[in-house]
Amino acid sequence: MAIRNIRISTDEVLRKICKPVKEITPNLLTLLDDMADTMYEANGVGLAAPQVGILKRVVVIDIGEGLVELINPEILETSGSQIDDEGCLSVPGKYAPVERPNYVKVKAMDRDGNEFIIEGEELMARALCHEIDHLDGILYIDKALPVEEA
Repeated sequence: MAIRNIRISTDEVLRKICKPVKEITPNLLTLLDDMADTMYEANGVGLAAPQVGILKRVVVIDIGEGLVELINPEILETSGSQIDDEGCLSVPGKYAPVERPNYVKVKAMDRDGNEFIIEGEELMARALCHEIDHLDGILYIDKALPVEEA
């Protein structure tokens, strides 16, 4: 396992669309392990492959309920709405309100190549949407709502 460098918002790799994973390889498994280690080291709740400079459709998430690895995640369904502050390991020290679905249903593959469905509400729904956005070159700051002055 290794801690990888997290790319910050000015890095153009974060604006590129990631390619689907075609096969499970030892390098992909190492990437998943390294991404989890990197996320935990940085005290994050999610990390997408482009954040460590790899343009593959791979995401890791842990909102405190255990590690979830997603290969080629695809949002199937959303419902409801929530607005909350979001941050990002690639935009250090900044937070802004973002509107996201309150419920998300995602299809993905696990590290063994098995397809599965994951459903998330509230924070998990937010994390799934946030990380999947990364795979399409979208950062939360692109969706941030204006902050009202007090």
